[in-house]
Amino acid sequence: MEFKDPMIELMNNLELIVFKDVPQKITLPQKPKATAEIEQLRKGTGLKLADFARAVGVTVSKVQEWESKRVKPSATELKLMRLIQANPKLSKELME
Repeated sequence: MEFKDPMIELMNNLELIVFKDVPQKITLPQKPKATAEIEQLRKGTGLKLADFARAVGVTVSKVQEWESKRVKPSATELKLMRLIQANPKLSKELME
């Protein structure tokens, strides 16, 4: 029996829920790109730094570390950021 990481399974299921009514032409990249993508993702959401950090579930300093390339986000964190950018309503739900 193959071990499946529960966080990856959760994120995959969340992705299916979020994009269930969206045509399949929208796909999320499978491999994380360079950490320069983080700032673009955050700015693409239209959220302030503190709100973005809260939606992702991390501290403001953690987002700043990602953006300065001192630390790389996990694949799960990166996928969540992409989901938030693709569906702005999701960020509001995550911050409640």
